[in-house]
Amino acid sequence: MTTTPKVEFDAAIINKLSMSGPRYTSYPTADRFTQDFSYGSFLEALAGLTLRGGRRPLSLYLHVPFCDKLCYYCACNKIITKDRSKAVTYLGYLKQEIAMQGKLFAGMNRVEQLHFGGGTPTYFSDKQMDELMAHLRRHFEFAPDCEGEYSIEIDPRTVDPQRIHTLRSQGFNRVSLGVQDFDPDVQKAVNRIQPYEETIGVMNAARDAGFRSISVDLIYGLPKQTIATMTRTLAQVIEANPDRIALYNYAHMPHLFKPQRRIADEDLPAPSVKLDMMKLCIDTLTGAGYVYIGMDHFAKPEDDLAIAQRQGRLHRNFQGYSTHAETDLVACGVSAISAVNGSYSQNEKGLDEYYAKLDAGKLPICRGYTLDNDDKLRRLIIQRLMCDFELSVVSVAQGMATPFRDYFAAELKELREFEKDGLVTFEDDWITVTPKGRLLIRNICMVFDRHLRATRQLAAQQPAASNVQPLRYSRTI
Repeated sequence: MTTTPKVEFDAAIINKLSMSGPRYTSYPTADRFTQDFSYGSFLEALAGLTLRGGRRPLSLYLHVPFCDKLCYYCACNKIITKDRSKAVTYLGYLKQEIAMQGKLFAGMNRVEQLHFGGGTPTYFSDKQMDELMAHLRRHFEFAPDCEGEYSIEIDPRTVDPQRIHTLRSQGFNRVSLGVQDFDPDVQKAVNRIQPYEETIGVMNAARDAGFRSISVDLIYGLPKQTIATMTRTLAQVIEANPDRIALYNYAHMPHLFKPQRRIADEDLPAPSVKLDMMKLCIDTLTGAGYVYIGMDHFAKPEDDLAIAQRQGRLHRNFQGYSTHAETDLVACGVSAISAVNGSYSQNEKGLDEYYAKLDAGKLPICRGYTLDNDDKLRRLIIQRLMCDFELSVVSVAQGMATPFRDYFAAELKELREFEKDGLVTFEDDWITVTPKGRLLIRNICMVFDRHLRATRQLAAQQPAASNVQPLRYSRTI
């Protein structure tokens, strides 16, 4: 059983080691997916699952890309439109994909986790959501409400208390609210005006409706943010008393995400101020009793996420930290990524391409990846480090033909450098991330990323080579 992780802030080490790197919601990461993986590849992975005869529970993810308004910081795959007819068309195709997946998973289609993401899932009307949830239940078997985790992301500006009660009656029992910041000047700078009272009204309605968990998203490093504004926002969040808090570092990459070009560089806090904000957030939230889960997640000690971590059952997937580890993930909707039987498959990112594949009677898969044994081994290591902040070498080494210390000799040598900085310790057959190292867990996991190592070595050898893809990651801190 793991212990509740503590975290220690060391600005000097963070400044020394902060660099671009993956968030490891999967391993290998999505930038390793190739177009060689097709609909046929997905069917092969599914056939292997069927032959095993297993009946593992499923996790479902549905992507709703539409939003009414543009938030300048956003890097999600979204479509800004007030033309509701587009949602009607999309819903029809989404239901078609769900029916195809339901048929493919017949006999092993028990869902224990459901997540609606976006975009703005509540862009769908009550009636459309009713149709969609009924359609899901026709094609998949859902665990009872007391066992399943059924969540939806909500923009508080798009709902009222009645809508929240309707969502609960439709089967959702967890809700995630986009907040980002409560300061009016910050909200204006990112084009997301969202009064505190409006958000609190939605949270109170969710409690009244019987939602089991309420989560809020915050971002530090936004334009116009200061230590003073962040202090006020944190005080308001703590007063609101959510069960979980996701705290994200704003990654300003306007060369990749056009909406961010509307943010003036001079309005962004300096890197040193961002570090101070991060320390403020961590100290304030843990001081208020929230458990630091890892990366950018906090939860109350009695929350399922914190309990799963203490019991060594925590998992990480494309939606972040999760309590459901032994599930295959079936994702529907434009750009959605599935993880089935040692494979990843991503849907088309454009609506026209997504629709065309479904019109042809095929799942709208555009690329993916099939893991080999080395990938699966490294995925296990990265998962446990990300979730537990420790690794049992003995448990990982079971079944390995080559001794762990020989197989990972280069990686262990690199970890020894982190040991000198006080980020990891080696004791008996355990590798443990220290409280100082937990904020740099992405750096530590990157040591075991074979694909990242190969790309960086190739880029160093051939800096001008046209076949060396640029690395498009946010900074680790």
